[in-house]
Amino acid sequence: MDSSSYFQRVLAVCDERQVKPTNHALYVSIGEQKLWAWEEGKLRKIYAVSTSRKPPSCVENSLGTPTGLHVIDEKIGDGLPAGAVLKGRVPTGENCYELEAARNEENLITTRILWLRGLEKGVNAGPGVDTHDRYVYLHGTNQEDRIGTPNSHGCVLLSNEDVVELFDATPSGALVLIEL
Repeated sequence: MDSSSYFQRVLAVCDERQVKPTNHALYVSIGEQKLWAWEEGKLRKIYAVSTSRKPPSCVENSLGTPTGLHVIDEKIGDGLPAGAVLKGRVPTGENCYELEAARNEENLITTRILWLRGLEKGVNAGPGVDTHDRYVYLHGTNQEDRIGTPNSHGCVLLSNEDVVELFDATPSGALVLIEL
């Protein structure tokens, strides 16, 4: 599909789910390992991402990237330096660019967090399938060399530079559609 087709897909899913479209919208393609970002209906940028190593899944403890319609519920990390390591959504004081090589084998949460909340009851919202309760984020990673291939535990990973740009350009409340 081309970029306008992805945007039309976001609008169609909003219509099906009776959700009002937002001025900012994101579309994540698990198959293509890419994220499209629109503002006021105009494509702003396409980002390379990494989704889960496991098959896509909305089920709790599956470690799969959840599909369906989501909203950016919370934004965490504004003003942190690129590469800042977060644990439990709190900066640790470490920076992934300064860690020992062995520590970088861990897939760390870095730089910024855009925390997702599912909007589809029984699919990605509610008991056993809740994206927010599963702590699924869009976030930076210390394993930037693996962006573009499945490498997460359910989150959507971006380079640290890209996640800063996306964080700054995308408000809380923006819709995010994740599909195969």
